[in-house]
Amino acid sequence: MIKICGLSTPATLEAAIAAGADMVGFVRFPRSPRHLELEHGRELSALARGRARRVLLLVDPSDRELDEAVAALDPDIVQLHGSEAPGRVAAIQARTGRPVMKALGIAEAEDLGRIAAYRGVADGIILDAKAPRGSALPGGNGLPFDWSLLAGLDPRLDVMLSGGLDPANVAEAIAATRVRAVDVSSGVESRPGVKDPEKIAAFVQAARAAFAAAQQDRTEP
Repeated sequence: MIKICGLSTPATLEAAIAAGADMVGFVRFPRSPRHLELEHGRELSALARGRARRVLLLVDPSDRELDEAVAALDPDIVQLHGSEAPGRVAAIQARTGRPVMKALGIAEAEDLGRIAAYRGVADGIILDAKAPRGSALPGGNGLPFDWSLLAGLDPRLDVMLSGGLDPANVAEAIAATRVRAVDVSSGVESRPGVKDPEKIAAFVQAARAAFAAAQQDRTEP
């Protein structure tokens, strides 16, 4: 699975879908350069309906913010990128009737211990680089974490890898971690918040080739 997050124009949305992205992400977080106003998000989400899975990214939303964003964008999936506890994740699932993915910031091995609390609660786990101290953004900072930390991760646990991925390193990341899903935002931008169609296409192509190579390795005797 390949997710292109932080899309903000019809042209770059079309580029992501044409390249073969499985998921397209729309950000509702005012401090982000990728933030979408509700009406803009509604228009983009409608363009993607039935063509890719639409992911609404929220950060510690109130019930009102959640309700307004879901009503406008009608997402297939809600992604939570703040400090939402497992109970809040479950409450948002129940309130929206949508699958919920939870992003967890990773910087050291101890951070992986948080996965257990969300396993069986969230419908998916995204492992992102932990935001630097003082950062205004919980993700989308263009920073990778040490992929070797995932070496001991339960292979039955499907996670999505995020954080600092780009067309040049995504193949290495997939080979190193054996993940089956990747998420990119700033790594396919020409400047913060501005997606580059050529980088999107290159990322999807590199990720697809790496997934195919990893699958072949798994099936060879």
